[in-house]
Amino acid sequence: MVTTTKDFPARVQPEVERTRALYFLSLAQPQRTHERRLYNWVKRTFDTVAALLLLLLLAPFLLLIAIAIRITSPGPAILVQERVGKGGRVFLFYKFRSMYSNSDHAADQRFARDYINGNCPTTPHDGVFKPANDKRVTPIGKILRKTSLDELPQFFNVLRGDMSLIGPRPSMPYEVDVYKPWHFRRLEVLPGITGLAQIHGRSSLAFKDIVRIDIEYIERRSIWLDLKILLKTMPVVLSGRGAR
Repeated sequence: MVTTTKDFPARVQPEVERTRALYFLSLAQPQRTHERRLYNWVKRTFDTVAALLLLLLLAPFLLLIAIAIRITSPGPAILVQERVGKGGRVFLFYKFRSMYSNSDHAADQRFARDYINGNCPTTPHDGVFKPANDKRVTPIGKILRKTSLDELPQFFNVLRGDMSLIGPRPSMPYEVDVYKPWHFRRLEVLPGITGLAQIHGRSSLAFKDIVRIDIEYIERRSIWLDLKILLKTMPVVLSGRGAR
């Protein structure tokens, strides 16, 4: 589903429009246009080929995960959510379900708003800024989250062009609702499955630090930086650092 800026809360609309204006202004700079277009083409081609190959190779494994989720708790194996992507565009985001289907998500919204506004404790609980001892998470969901296997269905988002392999992680609409003006720079590029912030701590970082790292990526992005992030992602995932 695609929405326009009018679907955002009134006070958010000007910032989304500003983000879009800055993005198109950057494309209009003659000295960078050719270089940026080449980078975008190479990145999109690599994203498409890599996502397709990974989905084909991992298909049996994905099926086993889906079956395990369905057997251990009632409800769909794939969770579909709305997320905010490049330029404020809302898209359907896929991930393996890690919570019980009848869970109340009001607590998530409260926590997210506190986290974005910097109202959480300055020290993360057990190393991450996430609700502790969340009873809504299924036993297999804990494993999926710790190993980041719940993120695998996002390769479909990459194929659809909603996401890239590398970029800022996409936010929920209610999270964008409480963004500070400078946070909106995260929306200048396609969101990613992994990114510079993910290899520097993921959920162990305060939100302001994640945004600063995301902006650093946006300003420095290149094929070489993308490859470097991809190579560093696997050790981070295997170690479980910054995940709950």
